[in-house]
Amino acid sequence: MTVTIDEIQDEIKNIVCDILEVEPDEVTRTSMFKEDHDADSLRAIEIVSSLERGFGIDIAQADMARMVNMDGVLSVVDEALARK
Repeated sequence: MTVTIDEIQDEIKNIVCDILEVEPDEVTRTSMFKEDHDADSLRAIEIVSSLERGFGIDIAQADMARMVNMDGVLSVVDEALARK
């Protein structure tokens, strides 16, 4: 069974929303995790860890700085998946 890009993006968003404890409709591609959703550094680490486990990827610590919103997360995961 082939997984579509939309399904991958939905799964990523579900992981992020679960960790941030917000509803998916509250998170846009550009809403800032820290400023708009009260995320702290521990939650950022949880997001990275969950994404790594869920997708079997490695996310470099340097890439965490880009993961401030869904656009950043999607970009980092896409790059990690391409390296896989």
